[in-house]
Amino acid sequence: MNNGPITLATALASFDALWSPRVVTRVNDYDVRIAKVKGEHVWHVHDDTDEFFLVLDGELDIALREPAGERTVRLVQGAVFTVPRGTEHKPSSAAGASILMFEPTGTPTVGDRHEPIPAHVDATTGHPLGE
Repeated sequence: MNNGPITLATALASFDALWSPRVVTRVNDYDVRIAKVKGEHVWHVHDDTDEFFLVLDGELDIALREPAGERTVRLVQGAVFTVPRGTEHKPSSAAGASILMFEPTGTPTVGDRHEPIPAHVDATTGHPLGE
């Protein structure tokens, strides 16, 4: 892990893979991950942790299945949203986006429960930056 300053633009320029987060740094027991996204992820749920999203560039939609029904939140550049633990959700971006996420180290990108994983989604706990 790098112990110097990291420019997010430089970090994002270091990879092209979609839905394949890179761990930029760690804060206590949490990964700070960045990812490029386009198209749809999968419906999934994190049973024991919230998931924080910050849109760095573009727009991200997050569909949610909640007790009151389904809804979608749209996040524009600079917007943040936290998906509460136990909430089934599906991120997507029609035009593409760059995002930053906070998740406990070791959290799978497809959650604890998920629908079948398509080839374009990387089921990982995050790759080191530069991989």
